[in-house]
Amino acid sequence: MPATPLLDIRDASVVRGKRHLLDGLSLTVRAGQHTAILGPNGSGKSTLVKLITRQLYPLAGAHVSIFGHERWNVTELRGLMGIVSSAMQLDFDADPPLEVFDCVISGFFAARGLWKHAVTDDMKTCSHEALVQAGAAHLIGRNVSTLSTGEARRVLIARALVHRPKALLLDEPCAGLDPAARRLFLEGLRDLATATTLLMVTHHIEEILPEMGHIVMLRDGRVLREGDKAELLTGAHLTELFGMPVNVQPRGDWYHASID
Repeated sequence: MPATPLLDIRDASVVRGKRHLLDGLSLTVRAGQHTAILGPNGSGKSTLVKLITRQLYPLAGAHVSIFGHERWNVTELRGLMGIVSSAMQLDFDADPPLEVFDCVISGFFAARGLWKHAVTDDMKTCSHEALVQAGAAHLIGRNVSTLSTGEARRVLIARALVHRPKALLLDEPCAGLDPAARRLFLEGLRDLATATTLLMVTHHIEEILPEMGHIVMLRDGRVLREGDKAELLTGAHLTELFGMPVNVQPRGDWYHASID
C-alpha cells in the first residue's frame, strides 16, 4: 500500500469577493519529501498556508488532508504539522515580556506564556530537547523581545517541535533576516531535515535548502509546474513563473537568481 501523503489537496478554490485566491488547486506532497513552494507575490502562497492551517476554507467539493486527516482541530494539527512564520514573532515580542523557555513550553497549551497551566516533567524535557534541536538552548533565560530576528525564529521552531510533529511548515521563515543571519538560519534548518519533513513557502530561490529536492511553482492560485529541483530551477521556468527575465546560477548545493 502506498504511504499516506503528508499533504493531499484536490480541486481547492478560495474566493474573496470576485477574485479566486486559489483556483482549483491540486497538490500532493509525500511524507519525507522536503518541498519548496515557490511563487511571486499574489500567487496564492499565503492563501495556501491559511488553507492548511484552517484559517480559510475552500469552496464545497474540495479535498484537503494532512497525513490522511481531513478533519482536525488545532491541537491535532500541532501534532501533525508544526507551523512557523515570520508573522508569529510579533505575538511574542509584545508586552508583557516572555522568557524563552516559557515561550516554548507554553506551546503545549497554544498560549502565550504560562499562567495556571499544569506543566509536567515530560513537557519540560520535550521543551529543552526542542530548544537543543533548534540550536536555541543557549537562549534560555532571555526574554524573546531581546533576541535578534534569527534567534527568535529558532525559538519559534523549538516551540513547534515540542509536539514532535511529523512535518514543519515554514512560511517565509527568513523574512527580516540580513544575508548573514539568513545563511546561519538556513544552515540550522538543514539539521532539522534529518528528523522531520520540511515544507517551505518562499519567493526566494536562495532560501531553498539543498535537502529540498521537490519544487512546486504557484502562479495565479494554481500549480504552474511541479517536479525535481534540478529540472525546474532554470532561467526559462523562473522567467515563466515571475514574468521577468531571470538568470539562475547554481552555487555549490544552493541556487542564486538575478534579473537580467
